[in-house]
Amino acid sequence: MARPVSEATLALDFLATLKIPEGKLAGKPMKLATYQKEFVRGALTKNVNTGVLSIGRGNAKTALSAGLALGHLVGAFDPQPRREIILAARNRDQAKIAFGFVLGFIAGLPEDEQALFKIRRGQVLEIEYPGSGGGLLRCIAADAKTVLGGSPTFIVMDERAAWEPEKGDALENALLSGMGKRDGRALIISTSAPDDANTFSRWIDEPPPGTYVQENRPEFGLPADDLPSLLIANPGAKEGIGSTPEWLQAQAQRAIARGGHALSSFRNLNRNERVSVENRSVLVTVDEWMTAEVTPDALPPREGPCVLGVDLGGSRSMSAAALYWPLTGRLETVGAFPSVPGLGDRGAADGVSERYLTMAERRELVTLGENTVPPAAWLADLHRRAAGHPVSAITGDRFRWAEFSEALQKSGLARVPFVSRGMGWKDGSEDVERFRRALFDGQVKTVPSLLLRSAFADAIVLIDPAGNAKLAKARSKGRIDAAAATILAVAEGQRMIARPQSTGARVGFG
Repeated sequence: MARPVSEATLALDFLATLKIPEGKLAGKPMKLATYQKEFVRGALTKNVNTGVLSIGRGNAKTALSAGLALGHLVGAFDPQPRREIILAARNRDQAKIAFGFVLGFIAGLPEDEQALFKIRRGQVLEIEYPGSGGGLLRCIAADAKTVLGGSPTFIVMDERAAWEPEKGDALENALLSGMGKRDGRALIISTSAPDDANTFSRWIDEPPPGTYVQENRPEFGLPADDLPSLLIANPGAKEGIGSTPEWLQAQAQRAIARGGHALSSFRNLNRNERVSVENRSVLVTVDEWMTAEVTPDALPPREGPCVLGVDLGGSRSMSAAALYWPLTGRLETVGAFPSVPGLGDRGAADGVSERYLTMAERRELVTLGENTVPPAAWLADLHRRAAGHPVSAITGDRFRWAEFSEALQKSGLARVPFVSRGMGWKDGSEDVERFRRALFDGQVKTVPSLLLRSAFADAIVLIDPAGNAKLAKARSKGRIDAAAATILAVAEGQRMIARPQSTGARVGFG
């Protein structure tokens, strides 16, 4: 008895019959690359109902998913009757791109097969196929109201990371709940989201049962023009799909030269990194911050005065501190959470998966206290971390002065000068600019810190009409405490070394 042919094999056989609809290879038979075959096999495996693909821009992910949608429409690998296919995108223009790929594949079929399709391009974008039990393909924008009551058998969510959070999540929930009625499948494809909290990132980091994940994302912190990591994010470049390696490297060098938004955008779209492309209001970009990171052997020594910047957390929130030696530029940071709830549960609630546990393993994050971090014990622990190097000044939020005063007395640090700083437009703007200037001038050096990378990824600045900037969160669940403590410490350290030094000489008048 012949062994039954798998859905993946049937799908691959169907895709091989299609012709490339556009580009330099238009009209030639579709030949899948290795990474595309791997995704088809993984996503269409038995007991898998959701396939997730994260890959750099221009690697034919929309074309691949459109080809699979067409195959499902004609019953090439799923013979159930009255098939319903949904191609969902962020907006109608994006949906039309996916719709155009399906039309392009249909145009490459024999004329007698083309005649079977009924195509509607008006208010709705639909393709109806009467053969093999019949099927209907619809392209929609991210509005869950358009799919209520549906029961799709095949779903493609295109560029999922770019969907508007509330509407996108509502559409996704509506699609997946309807898919369960008929044992359907879903493909979720996109370049990387800007952060770990995005729903697309959570599909990758916390895949539910029945999910196949294929992520082409290089390690964080590599130069933008590093070719091996570029090819990880763009595997099609090695197999003649999309951009060539030479073009990618040239564009990377161009982005490096321009910096700012151009570099952030290249990292997100072409290197498939989780980097925010919203650059107008970020505190510092990823690449700007990376200039401060050095290896442990290259870290400057603890010499000269030390400034301790402290951000006291509120009830059940993070506290953070930064030790900064302005004469050498050495920076050390640490964060603290209460022990209840645990770091794993807290990370899940904040949408960062196991990041807090990883920080604890790297000794960048500690737990202290039960429901709150006790300020006195926290300051005493920070003083011990200075390891005998006297703290010349402690700086923190002036609105927490009462708590600081009590904590300094209890921790034995009452004699250390306390510099109170406001977190609003006046003091905040000065501290932000002093911190940026020190960073850009190479006067801040620290070992790679997941705590700081996470904090700066969530840190933005709000600008008032006069151009003053103050620190703020990019998202409600973001933790920017370590960034706030760093800004306080570095800014005070820069003021400290800028003050004129007294020579002790006296002038007398006769």
